[in-house]
Amino acid sequence: MRFLHSLLLLAAAGAAQAASSWGFDDASVVVGSKKSADRSVIKFSETSPASEPVSFGSSEPLKVLLTAKENGKAKRPHQAFLVLREPASGLEAPFPFTVKDNGKAVVEIKQADLPIQLAISPEPLQASVVLASFGASSAGFQGTVFDIEVARAADDVKPLVYEKPLRYGKLEEIHHVFRTGDKTPPKIVSVVFALAVVVTVPGIVVGWFALDANLAHLSTALGKAPISHIVFFGSVVAMEGVFFLYYVGWNLFQVLPLMGAVGLVSFLSGTRALGEVQSRRLAGER
Repeated sequence: MRFLHSLLLLAAAGAAQAASSWGFDDASVVVGSKKSADRSVIKFSETSPASEPVSFGSSEPLKVLLTAKENGKAKRPHQAFLVLREPASGLEAPFPFTVKDNGKAVVEIKQADLPIQLAISPEPLQASVVLASFGASSAGFQGTVFDIEVARAADDVKPLVYEKPLRYGKLEEIHHVFRTGDKTPPKIVSVVFALAVVVTVPGIVVGWFALDANLAHLSTALGKAPISHIVFFGSVVAMEGVFFLYYVGWNLFQVLPLMGAVGLVSFLSGTRALGEVQSRRLAGER
């Protein structure tokens, strides 16, 4: 029984040793080109991060080089990223490594590649290396290896300003402000046009007499069709009253139904009234 238990322990230990894990070696961060006088190279490892922050200016690129290894053997992982993190907000920006089959990996970043939230960060950014591959038995690597201080030159023409993106959500209540309604014109204008209408009344009367208007037929017309003539004349006066109400202050929706009713009465009564006048004209009485 004890022998069987020992065999199980040995099998479990062998399985634990067989589980692969990722790491890296020969790692360094380089700021500046090969011909640059201010070029700096800082070494780091998976167990010993860089002791000082890396100054990242706007004119020089930042390059990270390393050799990815699985169980101490150089190998190409399925995923390899350099992740920059802003510590205050927790925002992250991943940059993929270019990895060869022998595990040699490199990534180059320019300050223009940084998201605006990271580029204007007042605190140093945390740089982490992430290595992983397929399979449950493969333990990936993730750890902070150095810090980055984003430095901007004083002579930069375009300052970096973060603008919040447009997001869908609840907006403030909209209060509609309607314009004031139409007002009647000045009284002097109304008086002038009213007098212009009144002045035409004597001219109409003179024209009636000049055209041999016969008021003696009034009693005959009222005797044959009194209701039609009275209602027709009243509808004409009523229509003028509707126009006056519209001028004074009524709106179009108030006036239109009333105009329709008065117009219908004028049509029906006018047909009978004018028919009576036509019958007297055909009889030679006019």
